[in-house]
Amino acid sequence: MAELATIARPYAEALFKVAQSGDLKKWAGQVEALANVAADPQLREFADNPKVLPQQVFDVLTAAANQPLDAGMQNFLRAVIDNGRLAALPEIIAQFHALVNARSGVADAKIFSAYPLDPGQLTDVVGVLEKRFGRKLAATVEVEPELIGGIRVVVGDEALDTSVKARLERMKAALTA
Repeated sequence: MAELATIARPYAEALFKVAQSGDLKKWAGQVEALANVAADPQLREFADNPKVLPQQVFDVLTAAANQPLDAGMQNFLRAVIDNGRLAALPEIIAQFHALVNARSGVADAKIFSAYPLDPGQLTDVVGVLEKRFGRKLAATVEVEPELIGGIRVVVGDEALDTSVKARLERMKAALTA
């Protein structure tokens, strides 16, 4: 996995430099569309077929993105395909998002909740978490019923677990020690 990150880094930095010269939000939207397409295992299998030409892979990717791509983004995508780095595209995109977030002072937060959160609850939770982590957060929510109650939050390499499941595991460890 470290090798993939090493391969992806120069592509992500180059994409970020080019995106800074234009509309960064527009580029981020195009990158997100490509990320969704690149995550498809059938597409990766198609692209890895030696009988398939790079132009065919490019055409399928751009059609599946369902979004018009700038000339710069098309050039970037062609470079990734021509250099056989399509497998690294999800990692390139992840590193690109990290660079965008670092520039804007925002961190990605993944919130795992036992139950779906309505927008009001999410706003309250994000407000508390921003104070706790000391930075602006871009939160995504994933429902995990096995948490029983409460939430678990992952921000970068930091984690906060206030779930009922975690409390029960701590009590079990304390009782069996």
